[in-house]
Amino acid sequence: MNVPCPRCTQAVTALSSKPEALLTCDRCAHRFFGWDCHHQADRFVIYDLETTGLDSAGEEIIQIAAMRFTAGRLRPAETFSSFAKPRKPISTFIQEYTGITNQHVAHAPRPEAALRDFAQWSGEATLIAHNGLRFDSKFLQATCERHGMPMRRVGGIDSIHISKMLYGNTPGTRHSLDHLVDRLAIDTAGVARHDARGDVEILGYAVARMWTHLGLDAAFNGVRRHDVFLPA
Repeated sequence: MNVPCPRCTQAVTALSSKPEALLTCDRCAHRFFGWDCHHQADRFVIYDLETTGLDSAGEEIIQIAAMRFTAGRLRPAETFSSFAKPRKPISTFIQEYTGITNQHVAHAPRPEAALRDFAQWSGEATLIAHNGLRFDSKFLQATCERHGMPMRRVGGIDSIHISKMLYGNTPGTRHSLDHLVDRLAIDTAGVARHDARGDVEILGYAVARMWTHLGLDAAFNGVRRHDVFLPA
């Protein structure tokens, strides 16, 4: 089967047995996922979570931060941020790693309430997170399930996939946010790392620069997607 290149519209042959394959256009050398080339919506929300630990089955969200990316432009003035109070104390390790203390969350809403506020703010936008497929989206769904919240499905993009499209995936090529900061020469002076507000600001600029380098359209056509579940 043939799919159009999102950059130049050249027909590119894709194997119907491998719709998830990363394709390369013969005309413009653009690399894209053929199964994600028919989107029109141009509203995206770049988000980040901080949590009490890595396991979504037993840990909780302690902070959500987000920034809009609309019609091909990052919107630094359009942001969301909330602490969340977990049902167990934040460990010393997490406090030192994130800078978020038990005092910060003492009067914050519970994780499910903070997530409900975030879901209302983000609306039907496609969500973008770094390592979102394996980490952030799992916490969103687990929070909904843990508290019996009705869920709705929205689109999701893991910005690691955008990085792999731009920089490749050969052995030794790393795609952490720190590596993107170095490759894209992002100024992080005065930005608090491992605080969701700081990390989402950095990720926002990283996504915007990768979007430009890849020549993506406003709907991020050709970028691999996954399902994300939010409170209905």
